[in-house]
Amino acid sequence: MEIALPVVETTGARKFAPVRIGLTYLWRHRRLPDFITPQTFTELVQHRKLHDRDARLPLLADKVRAKAVVADRIGSEWIIPTLWHGTTLPERPDWPLPFVVKSRHGCNQISFVRDWRTTDWNALTARSRRWMRADYGFWLDEWLYSRIPRGIIVEPFVGTGPGLPIDYKFYVFDGRVEYIQIHLDRGARHRWIIMDRSWRRRSAITTDPDPARPDTLTRMIAAAEELGCGLEFARVDLYEIDGHPLFGEMTFYPGSGLDPFNPISLDQEMGFHWLNAKASLSP
Repeated sequence: MEIALPVVETTGARKFAPVRIGLTYLWRHRRLPDFITPQTFTELVQHRKLHDRDARLPLLADKVRAKAVVADRIGSEWIIPTLWHGTTLPERPDWPLPFVVKSRHGCNQISFVRDWRTTDWNALTARSRRWMRADYGFWLDEWLYSRIPRGIIVEPFVGTGPGLPIDYKFYVFDGRVEYIQIHLDRGARHRWIIMDRSWRRRSAITTDPDPARPDTLTRMIAAAEELGCGLEFARVDLYEIDGHPLFGEMTFYPGSGLDPFNPISLDQEMGFHWLNAKASLSP
């Protein structure tokens, strides 16, 4: 059973959104965003939150429904199987270990179950209930999450070894990958590096050496470009497990546009690609 879409945008909520968004942006970037003629990537994320009501975005960000779209466009072999989805976790799950529990309608709402000796199922169930009650996206005015049915999804854990797999996040502008953000050691000392499509380093918040180029990079770029075709901007998250690429999810407000880039000039450069994609898609 799916819970009905909980949020209706009221005139009052829309009226104060620019104020909330502007103040939050000022807090993180130390400047106000340009809502009229946005030029940088982070400003364009704010503009999307205010104005973009493309019905494709909630569909592609929905962790349940997106799988059918992705399988149809790039093949079922890219899909991580769904072990279960619903609104209330069962009292006694019988899914094979290890597995992942996460919300279908939000981000950073996730728990990893590796063995029962170290898992407090009651605490995890209580956490999932909080996910269900939370109006994800409201405080940061991320509209599309209000259009995804609230729910929980369980998938098998993908990866080898004790750590989380490397997360490759492809920045796609109207069907062309320009950057890949590589997230390392997500379960502990999380850090990330941005490479361009030719695997040249562009940005980092770490002094780590350049990450190894994944064996399936060409296939992953092609898949991300297929999924992002026809959209001004989409971030397509993929994994490479034992030499096989897998689809993770799609995101349309990376970091809610609040994470500064290093160097700052990359924010302007990414904005240039977004604006070019916007112009090419305009009627």
